[in-house]
Amino acid sequence: MTEAEYLAFDASHEGRHEFINGELVSMAGGTEAHALATMNVGGWLRGALRGSSCRVYSSDLRVHLDETGLYAYPDVTVVCGASDLTTTNPPSVLNPRVIVEVLSGSTEAHDRGAKAAHYRQRASVEAIVFVSTETRRVEVLTRAADGTWILQEATSGEVPIPPLHIALPVDEVYAGFDELASGASANTPR
Repeated sequence: MTEAEYLAFDASHEGRHEFINGELVSMAGGTEAHALATMNVGGWLRGALRGSSCRVYSSDLRVHLDETGLYAYPDVTVVCGASDLTTTNPPSVLNPRVIVEVLSGSTEAHDRGAKAAHYRQRASVEAIVFVSTETRRVEVLTRAADGTWILQEATSGEVPIPPLHIALPVDEVYAGFDELASGASANTPR
């Protein structure tokens, strides 16, 4: 599929569709745990960044990376300063600073692998946050001054997000997980 074909398809079809390496990838609906973790992270980031030049966006905002041709809908995107947007319909942001991907069993390998490799090519992306819904674990990949990437992870306490000068509390990410529907063991990270 060409980029033009993808853009026409995405604009005319319900749901979200990503474009990776010339292929259309339909975004499936998420689990209760995925939805809760996404809202917890996005809500906490929004509060923590209030008063700064950074804005927190839901997965409704599409990201485009010229370097690789990727079009993606990250679970949470943080943009600082003025947004640089494409003229496509819908517009895509070109200057994400922090990307958050909430992982599930079916998407984890793809999100950590192909998608993260694309994100790392964009100079504006300074951190990628991975939130597990299978276990209680938050990981932050941060771009160092020399261009290498540094991994920090936490299962308790806080995990720093250096480009934003904040630390994400793991308890906030997993708030409400204990109350998820009983009997759904996959919903409760251990």
